[in-house]
Amino acid sequence: MDSWKQPELSGLVVGVLGGTGDQGRGLAYRMARAGQKVIIGSRSAERAQTAADGLGLAIEGAANADCAQRSDAVIVAVPWEGHAQTLNALRKALAGKLVIDCVNPLGFDKKGAYAICPEEGSAAEQAAALLPDSRVTAAFHHLSAALLQDQEINEIDTDVMVLGDTRADTDVVQALAARIPGMRGIYAGRLRNAHQVESLVANLISVNRRYKVHAGLRITDV
Repeated sequence: MDSWKQPELSGLVVGVLGGTGDQGRGLAYRMARAGQKVIIGSRSAERAQTAADGLGLAIEGAANADCAQRSDAVIVAVPWEGHAQTLNALRKALAGKLVIDCVNPLGFDKKGAYAICPEEGSAAEQAAALLPDSRVTAAFHHLSAALLQDQEINEIDTDVMVLGDTRADTDVVQALAARIPGMRGIYAGRLRNAHQVESLVANLISVNRRYKVHAGLRITDV
């Protein structure tokens, strides 16, 4: 890998919007288990606190706006259908924050999962358009919610593709990924390349269904 000085993350507060869903709850658990201070966000503060209490590890729950305001880095793990509405409502609360979008625009029919191409090009680019005062990156798309939530699993064998337009921000996201045992954060290009990374989840869903696994990705020769 390219040599870089890992950013100091010990005091970084990580918020997870959509933290009551499977992916968000799993990411919140892994971040807290790695030693980060974590706040779960939801439209309902009560639901957020219930989810946080279920995970333990001193995770807190809060309404989305409160979660965004109190966090330094905010993972967006809401359903695609509510992505634009959620971010538009939180524009002020997310100003100045490092935003990590992990939303995958997918549709489902009788043939399985398929990728949707948003007007902006990707979910991450939609986030950047809606949050002009935030520092938007994209990462954590290809992780199995089942593995993230399984407390018997200590290591998750996968790489995390990280996209963004500012080196300092992608360095932080790579370092966050690396705090989870078994994971590496791999820089994968600028935000304009997020569509193909988001779309690849449709292929992983097909792999998982055929082989009854929780497939991840490894980047070779890095």
